[in-house]
Amino acid sequence: MSKSIFTNNNKFLAKTKYSHLPKESLPTMYDLPSEEIGDSGMPDEFHFVQSQLLKQTFQPANYPKEEIYSAIDMNLYFDVNHTNWYKRPDWFAVVGESQFYAKEDLKHSYVIWQEEVTPIIVVEILSPSTEKDDLGRSVRGTNEPPTKWEVYEQILEIPYYVTYSQLTNQIRAFRLEDGKYIPFLPDSHGRYFIPAIELSLGLWHGKYERTTCYWLRWFDKQGNLIPTPEELSEKKLKEKQQELIQKDQELVQKDQVLTQKEQALAEKDQLLMQKDQELEKQLQEKEALAKQLEILNAKLKEIGINPDALK
Repeated sequence: MSKSIFTNNNKFLAKTKYSHLPKESLPTMYDLPSEEIGDSGMPDEFHFVQSQLLKQTFQPANYPKEEIYSAIDMNLYFDVNHTNWYKRPDWFAVVGESQFYAKEDLKHSYVIWQEEVTPIIVVEILSPSTEKDDLGRSVRGTNEPPTKWEVYEQILEIPYYVTYSQLTNQIRAFRLEDGKYIPFLPDSHGRYFIPAIELSLGLWHGKYERTTCYWLRWFDKQGNLIPTPEELSEKKLKEKQQELIQKDQELVQKDQVLTQKEQALAEKDQLLMQKDQELEKQLQEKEALAKQLEILNAKLKEIGINPDALK
């Protein structure tokens, strides 16, 4: 990057050509329209849903949550001398920047001379009407605003630019090198790793918003999918269910152990009862013998024999 600066605080600073102007003299996001004039917004539902998935899963682990910002279909103002000029990326992200305007208000638009931090990445979802502009094939006429490619590459010098076609499931990724976008090759898994945010961007086939297809989404540096809030809730629910199942199994095992112990105690009680019965029988037999001996001794005495003399 020749003009943008990557600081020690991990902020991609915007060009400083407006830094000599007093900020109070420059238009703010409150002075600029937040919607695209004469346009109804997203061209189709996929654009919004895909961009929403990118937003939900953009979670760089090396940045605090309050310094991660991304936007869907938001006006991006890039030239203070032409305040009616802007681009409207399908999705873009900024790191090292507050989520809020002036650290207190939700952003209505992204005004580069106010924010002073350049997006680290822009993603455009290709459509027939915008494909030429998205891929840098359009040409501007005299006195016309710069093309989208020129703004991203030359004016804002956004480090990474990605386009995605739902029709072909093709990702085209570019990184800024010496002031020019060059093709950014994927890794062996077909993903595009961005070291500055420790995330990879790649394709995933699965169900999102009740639709199963290929989606562009973020992976962590270990290659794991970064879950959406819904997926995270489902994961926690499954973990809770698994925890309950495990606890239930442990309780069943404990109940089985208690049953075995109860059976062992019952067997011991049975043995003790048998021994008591045997002792009782022996005692009764002994008492019967003693009574018989007493009767015999009495008869011996009656006939004049001393029983003690017979011992």
